[in-house]
Amino acid sequence: MTLNQDWIDEISFDASGLVPAIVQDAESGRVLMFAWMNRESVAKTAQTGEAVYFSRSRNRLWHKGEQSGHVQKVKSMRLDCDSDVLLLQIEQVGGIACHTGRERCFYRKLIDGRWQITDAVKQDPETIYGSQ
Repeated sequence: MTLNQDWIDEISFDASGLVPAIVQDAESGRVLMFAWMNRESVAKTAQTGEAVYFSRSRNRLWHKGEQSGHVQKVKSMRLDCDSDVLLLQIEQVGGIACHTGRERCFYRKLIDGRWQITDAVKQDPETIYGSQ
Protein backbone atom coordinates (compact mmCIF):
# COMPACT_ATOMS: atom_id res chain seq x y z
CA MET A 1 0.00 0.00 0.00
CA THR A 2 1.39 3.39 -0.97
CA LEU A 3 0.92 6.19 1.53
CA ASN A 4 -0.06 9.56 0.03
CA GLN A 5 2.57 12.03 1.20
CA ASP A 6 0.96 15.34 0.16
CA TRP A 7 0.25 15.95 3.86
CA ILE A 8 4.00 16.27 4.48
CA ASP A 9 4.03 19.38 2.30
CA GLU A 10 1.87 21.10 4.93
CA ILE A 11 4.68 20.84 7.51
CA SER A 12 6.89 23.93 7.80
CA PHE A 13 10.43 22.55 8.04
CA ASP A 14 13.12 25.02 9.11
CA ALA A 15 16.05 26.18 6.93
CA SER A 16 17.92 22.98 7.84
CA GLY A 17 14.98 20.84 6.73
CA LEU A 18 13.99 19.94 10.29
CA VAL A 19 10.87 20.19 12.41
CA PRO A 20 10.79 19.85 16.22
CA ALA A 21 8.86 16.89 17.61
CA ILE A 22 7.51 16.69 21.13
CA VAL A 23 7.03 13.10 22.26
CA GLN A 24 4.25 12.35 24.74
CA ASP A 25 3.07 9.13 26.37
CA ALA A 26 -0.35 8.52 24.81
CA GLU A 27 -1.80 7.04 27.99
CA SER A 28 -0.39 9.21 30.79
CA GLY A 29 0.12 12.46 28.86
CA ARG A 30 3.67 12.83 30.26
CA VAL A 31 6.15 14.51 27.94
CA LEU A 32 8.91 11.97 27.42
CA MET A 33 11.36 13.66 25.09
CA PHE A 34 12.03 16.14 22.34
CA ALA A 35 13.63 15.30 19.01
CA TRP A 36 14.10 16.59 15.49
CA MET A 37 12.55 15.12 12.36
CA ASN A 38 13.23 15.67 8.69
CA ARG A 39 10.94 14.90 5.77
CA GLU A 40 12.23 11.34 5.45
CA SER A 41 11.89 10.53 9.16
CA VAL A 42 8.33 11.91 9.23
CA ALA A 43 7.43 9.74 6.23
CA LYS A 44 9.06 6.62 7.74
CA THR A 45 7.30 7.22 11.06
CA ALA A 46 3.92 7.43 9.33
CA GLN A 47 4.70 4.41 7.16
CA THR A 48 6.02 2.09 9.89
CA GLY A 49 4.04 3.26 12.92
CA GLU A 50 7.28 3.51 14.92
CA ALA A 51 9.11 6.74 15.70
CA VAL A 52 12.04 7.62 13.45
CA TYR A 53 13.93 10.84 14.14
CA PHE A 54 16.82 12.75 12.62
CA SER A 55 19.92 12.77 14.80
CA ARG A 56 21.78 16.03 14.33
CA SER A 57 24.85 14.72 16.19
CA ARG A 58 25.07 11.61 13.98
CA ASN A 59 23.69 13.37 10.88
CA ARG A 60 21.45 10.43 10.04
CA LEU A 61 18.04 8.92 10.62
CA TRP A 62 17.58 7.34 14.02
CA HIS A 63 14.91 4.69 14.56
CA LYS A 64 14.14 5.13 18.25
CA GLY A 65 15.09 1.91 20.02
CA GLU A 66 17.32 0.63 17.21
CA GLN A 67 20.04 -0.09 19.77
CA SER A 68 18.16 -0.29 23.07
CA GLY A 69 15.01 -2.07 21.92
CA HIS A 70 12.94 0.75 23.49
CA VAL A 71 10.95 1.54 20.35
CA GLN A 72 8.11 4.02 20.29
CA LYS A 73 4.84 2.85 18.77
CA VAL A 74 3.11 5.92 17.39
CA LYS A 75 -0.56 6.20 18.32
CA SER A 76 -1.07 9.63 16.73
CA MET A 77 0.87 12.40 15.05
CA ARG A 78 -0.37 15.99 15.39
CA LEU A 79 0.70 19.23 13.73
CA ASP A 80 0.44 22.53 15.62
CA CYS A 81 -1.46 25.61 14.42
CA ASP A 82 1.63 27.17 12.80
CA SER A 83 2.52 23.87 11.08
CA ASP A 84 6.03 23.99 12.55
CA VAL A 85 5.92 21.58 15.52
CA LEU A 86 4.87 17.94 15.64
CA LEU A 87 3.42 16.12 18.63
CA LEU A 88 3.84 12.36 18.65
CA GLN A 89 1.65 10.47 21.07
CA ILE A 90 3.32 7.13 21.60
CA GLU A 91 3.46 3.89 23.51
CA GLN A 92 6.99 3.59 24.91
CA VAL A 93 8.13 -0.04 24.74
CA GLY A 94 10.05 -0.95 27.88
CA GLY A 95 9.00 2.26 29.64
CA ILE A 96 12.33 3.98 28.96
CA ALA A 97 12.59 6.90 26.53
CA CYS A 98 15.85 8.48 27.75
CA HIS A 99 19.38 7.28 27.00
CA THR A 100 20.09 7.79 30.72
CA GLY A 101 17.83 4.82 31.50
CA ARG A 102 14.94 6.97 32.73
CA GLU A 103 11.30 7.04 31.66
CA ARG A 104 11.71 10.52 30.18
CA CYS A 105 14.41 12.98 29.21
CA PHE A 106 12.86 15.74 31.32
CA TYR A 107 14.02 14.32 34.64
CA ARG A 108 15.46 17.54 36.08
CA LYS A 109 13.31 20.27 37.66
CA LEU A 110 14.33 23.77 38.71
CA ILE A 111 13.80 23.96 42.48
CA ASP A 112 15.12 26.88 44.53
CA GLY A 113 17.55 27.93 41.79
CA ARG A 114 19.05 24.45 41.23
CA TRP A 115 18.31 21.62 38.85
CA GLN A 116 17.09 18.70 40.94
CA ILE A 117 16.82 15.13 39.62
CA THR A 118 13.21 14.03 40.06
CA ASP A 119 13.12 10.71 38.18
CA ALA A 120 15.05 7.59 39.11
CA VAL A 121 17.05 5.51 36.65
CA LYS A 122 14.94 2.50 35.66
CA GLN A 123 17.81 0.63 33.99
CA ASP A 124 21.55 1.26 33.97
CA PRO A 125 22.47 2.68 30.55
CA GLU A 126 25.52 0.40 30.40
CA THR A 127 23.24 -2.66 30.51
CA ILE A 128 21.16 -1.12 27.72
CA TYR A 129 23.93 0.09 25.41
CA GLY A 130 27.10 -1.52 26.77
CA SER A 131 30.24 0.57 27.16
CA GLN A 132 30.53 2.72 24.07
